[in-house]
Amino acid sequence: MHRGKKRAATTVTASSTAYSKFSRHPAHHVDAGFEPQTPFGSSTPFGSSTPVRSASPVGRPKVSPWLRWAIDPVEAFKLLLIPIVLYINWELLTPRLETVLDPLAPIIGPYLPDGHLPNPFGPLFLLSNKVPTSDPDDPRYAKSWCDLLFIAYHIVFFSCFRQFVTDTLSRRIARYFGIKKESKLARFGEQGYAVVYFFLSGAWGMRVMSQLPTWWFQTEYFWIDYPHWDMKPELKRYYLMQMSYWCQQFIVLVLQLEKPRKDYYELVAHHIVTLWLVGWSYMMNLTLIGNAVYMSMDIPDMALALSKLLNYLQLERAKVVSFAIFVCLWTYFRHALNLIILWSVWKEFDRVPEHAMKWVPSDGTYLVPWMKYQVFAPLALLQLLNLFWFYLILRILVRTILTFTTDDDRSEDEDDDDDEDVEEKKLVEKYKDDWNENGTTKKTDAQSENHK
Repeated sequence: MHRGKKRAATTVTASSTAYSKFSRHPAHHVDAGFEPQTPFGSSTPFGSSTPVRSASPVGRPKVSPWLRWAIDPVEAFKLLLIPIVLYINWELLTPRLETVLDPLAPIIGPYLPDGHLPNPFGPLFLLSNKVPTSDPDDPRYAKSWCDLLFIAYHIVFFSCFRQFVTDTLSRRIARYFGIKKESKLARFGEQGYAVVYFFLSGAWGMRVMSQLPTWWFQTEYFWIDYPHWDMKPELKRYYLMQMSYWCQQFIVLVLQLEKPRKDYYELVAHHIVTLWLVGWSYMMNLTLIGNAVYMSMDIPDMALALSKLLNYLQLERAKVVSFAIFVCLWTYFRHALNLIILWSVWKEFDRVPEHAMKWVPSDGTYLVPWMKYQVFAPLALLQLLNLFWFYLILRILVRTILTFTTDDDRSEDEDDDDDEDVEEKKLVEKYKDDWNENGTTKKTDAQSENHK
């Protein structure tokens, strides 16, 4: 009998100790499909069964099978390979097909460019509509309906590239530096992709501008010699890639592949305005001013994403220095240069040649006088959004100066704990309240003392 009481007291004491340890570590990990640890194994202090709780959803969200390419880089890569394989097969088989169709050459010849069957898969990843009269040493390209195929193909490309950088490269770097929480891994991946993309896009945009008369925001050339309908091949590819990227990012927002932040609706508005700017400027032959706008956006975005990465890595001095550099870049590119562009639209619009200030799509001219306001409006709206984010940036800057921390106002709490940890804390608090309320701890201590 005494031995039984001793065993029971020991069991209760061990349970109390286990609960005490557990309550001091509320962030204890719980694997998917297993019950959380409690003082009595799989039971609450009152003996009732604890419901099985699976971990928070980790990984890619569920989407329609038709959209698997948007979240699975392997599926996207397969889609990207199909047109390339078909293109190669067409190039190999067409000479034989042309031999068969040779008797019909007088009939179908006038409908074939250069007298050859065009490869129907080329427009998906090659530029279309080369200007026949352009210098072979300085080729030019015009707009084409085939550009929509190019954009669609590269939306898939950016989906593949994004998931590869986010899920493969960035996560490995984050784990190497000791980041383990799923929420922080996801955020690190998003910002890692932003650094890679905006670095490449910003550098490419600068290279493209260096080939244009608008080099470093000589704004009068936005309008002189309009319409700028014949584009250098690199300018056209750069423009279409920008459109593909922002379309893909809009899909990310719609499918919520990234956890929405506090400024979700401002981001949606930003994406809509950006798509409006890209598409409208391309159609209206305003690609020179478009290139300047994209540069003013991409370079500070790269600095912002880099600053966030350093913040996640807890590199205190590096993140503060990078944030200071980012504030300078943001102020110059997103405000000073953007205001210069707005000033140019308002004051230099009249430099458009008089013969081009008419709506004649066949001539590539669209800048009738009221178009001045059509160009000004989305740029002004973009500047208002920039001012909203600049306000948040200044708040962080003040906090950095006062406390030497650079937390993002948009996500003050969202990365502190995973959903698992939040639920775990609630569970522990519930047990803690029940445990104290029923005096179990005191009773156990008294039993142990009497036993001694």
